[in-house]
Amino acid sequence: MIKALLAGTAALALFAQPVMAESAADTRAKPMAVPIVPRVPDAKDVAYPGGPITLEIDASDTERAAYRVTETIPVAPGTTRLTLLHPQWIPGHHSPSGPLSQLVDVHFFADGKPLAWHRDPVEVHAFHVEVPAGARAVVAKFIDTSPLQSSEGRITMTQEMLNLQWDAMSLYPAGHYVRQIRVKPSVTFPAGWQVASALDGKVQVGNRASWAETDYEVLLDSPIFAGANFRRFDLGHNVSLDLMADKPADLAITPEHLGTFRALVEEGLAAYGSHHFDHYDLLLALTERMGGIGLEHHRSSENSMEPRALVDWAAMDWDRNVVAHEFSHSWDGKFRRPAKLWTPDYRQPMQGNLLWVYEGQNQFWGLVLAARSGLQTKDAVLGMFANYAGLYTQWPGRGWRSVEDTGHDPTIAGRRAKPFASLDRNEDYYTEGALVWLEADQIIREGTKGAKGLDDFAKLFFGVKDGDFGEVTYEFEDVAKALNAIYPYDWASFVTTRINTPGQPVPLNGIDKGGYRLVWKEEPNPYDKGRGGKSLNLFHSIGVSLDRDGKVTATRWDGPAFNAGLVNGAKILAVNGQTYDADAIKTAITQAKGSGKAIELIVQRGDKVRMVSLDYHDGLRWPWLEKVGKGQAGLDALLAPRRPATP
Repeated sequence: MIKALLAGTAALALFAQPVMAESAADTRAKPMAVPIVPRVPDAKDVAYPGGPITLEIDASDTERAAYRVTETIPVAPGTTRLTLLHPQWIPGHHSPSGPLSQLVDVHFFADGKPLAWHRDPVEVHAFHVEVPAGARAVVAKFIDTSPLQSSEGRITMTQEMLNLQWDAMSLYPAGHYVRQIRVKPSVTFPAGWQVASALDGKVQVGNRASWAETDYEVLLDSPIFAGANFRRFDLGHNVSLDLMADKPADLAITPEHLGTFRALVEEGLAAYGSHHFDHYDLLLALTERMGGIGLEHHRSSENSMEPRALVDWAAMDWDRNVVAHEFSHSWDGKFRRPAKLWTPDYRQPMQGNLLWVYEGQNQFWGLVLAARSGLQTKDAVLGMFANYAGLYTQWPGRGWRSVEDTGHDPTIAGRRAKPFASLDRNEDYYTEGALVWLEADQIIREGTKGAKGLDDFAKLFFGVKDGDFGEVTYEFEDVAKALNAIYPYDWASFVTTRINTPGQPVPLNGIDKGGYRLVWKEEPNPYDKGRGGKSLNLFHSIGVSLDRDGKVTATRWDGPAFNAGLVNGAKILAVNGQTYDADAIKTAITQAKGSGKAIELIVQRGDKVRMVSLDYHDGLRWPWLEKVGKGQAGLDALLAPRRPATP
C-alpha cells in the first residue's frame, strides 16, 4: 500500500515537472496593449456650423474613368482641426462597402496653401486636417479612380455612359447627422450627354449641371445616370423612366412594352395605397460594359439590364425583375426601415436584423408587382419562385444557419463568391424570406376566405403618412402588431420557427397553400431557360454550374460532383469520350438515367488531368411550380393585376 502510494506520488511529481520547468524558463518579453483613443466624434443632431459645402465634380474623362473632385468645406471661426469622413456604411449595401481605395491624390488647402493632414489609424475612412488660424474654408481636392475592368471593382464609367454615386466621391464633416449638413453639388459631363437624377433644381449650362442646395443625406440618396444614348419617358404620377444604353438601337422600346412600366407604377401605388416621393426617377442602364446594379433610393433607383432587355422582349423576360424590386423599395426599405438599419451618418455600423422584412418582403413584392404589371410574365415569376424553393431542397447550410443570421452575411462575406455557398449560405433573407412571406400571404387568404392578403398589410404598414418621404423605423413588434391587425395569428412563433431557427423543413407551405406544388422536370422552367445563355445550371442534377467552356463555377456540397472531387475551378474537357460541350453533358446525364453506368468525365484542375466517374442516375432536373386542381388558386389571386395599365 505504502509502496503504491510512493509510486503514485513519484508519478505526480514527474507529471508536474515539465510544467514547472516551462514556467521557470518563460522569460519572454510581454508588452501591454496600447489603448485605442477615439479621435472621431459621434454624430449629433445639430447643424454643421460652417455652412453649405460646395461639391464640384469633373466627370468628363471617359478615357481614364477618373472623377476629379473639388470640395469646399466652410469652417466655423476658431476651428483648428477638421475631421472629414468618407462614407463607409452605404444604405442598401448592408455592409461597410464604401470604396475608399478608389480615393487617391488627396490634398487639402486653405487660402491656396497646402494643409497638413493624417488618416486616422483606427478609423481609416477619417481624415484629420489641421486648420490654420483665420481660415474660413478647407478645400479638398482628390480623384475617384473608377475601375476600368471588372476585376478592379464595379465599372461606373464607360465611353458611352456613367453612374455617378456621390458617396464614392465626397467627404463630409464628422460629428453631425448627415441630414444636418448642407451641400451645393455640380458636375461636368462629356459634351452632348444627357443627365438624370432625382435631385431638385437642375440648371445646365453647356456640359455642366448643377442642382439646388440639399442635405448630404438626400444627396447620397440621389445618384446620377448620364449617357450619350439616352431617352426619357413619363410613366405618370410624377414617375419617369430614364434609359441609357451602349447603343442607340437598344433604346427602341415599343409603346406596348412601355405600358408595362406605366402599369408597374399603377400597381405599386395600388399595393401600398400611398406614395412616399414627390417625384421618382427609374434610372435604367441597358449595358454589358458598365457594371451591373440594382440599388434602391427614396426618389429613384439604380437599375441595369442586358443591352437587349427591352428590344428582345420575350427572350429577355427573365431579366426585368430588378426594376419592380427597386421601385417597391421606395416604400419598403427607404420610407419604412428597420430601426437598427437606420443610422445618423455613414460611420455608425448598420445591423442586419430584420433584413428578411426589408429585403425578403421586398423580394416578394418585386415578383408580385412584376407579374401584375406584365413587366414579367406570370410563368417567369412562377419559375423564380420555383427556383427559390428547389434550391432550398438542396441547401445543407439551412441545417446550421438561420435566415436571420444570413442578414449579417453582407458584412461577413462582403458579397464575395464562396467555395461552397450551399453549405455556407448566402444572403438567403432575400429568397427564403420571400417564400416565408408567400406563406404569410396564403395564411391570411386562407384564414379570411380570400378577403385579405399581404396587400392589406402593405397598406397598413408601409402606406402610412401618404406623401411623406422621410423615414419611419420599426422593430419586429411593430411588424407582428400590423400582421395581427390584418389577421390574428401567432406571428411571433411563426417568425421564430421560419426565420430564427435553423434546421427547418423546406419552405414550401406558401406554394402548397397557394394551390401549386414543387415538381421536377427535365427541361428548364421559363426563368431558368431565359437566363441560361451564359452558363449551364446542373445544380439540381449532378450538383454543379458550368460556364460556356465547361469550367465549374459552383458546386453543391455533398452532391454527386462534390463526392467525386469535382469542385470550383475544375474544367471538364471531355464527357464519355467526347469533347465537352453543353449538349454532350446533358446527353450523358439523360443516358445515365435509370442505368447502372457512370458518367465518365476527363477533368483538368491546375496542371493535373484525371478521369472522374459520376455515379448519378436521376437525369436532368429543374424545379417547376405545377398547378393543383382547376380554377383560380391563392397564388393566382396574388399575382393577378389590380389595375390595368395606363394607356
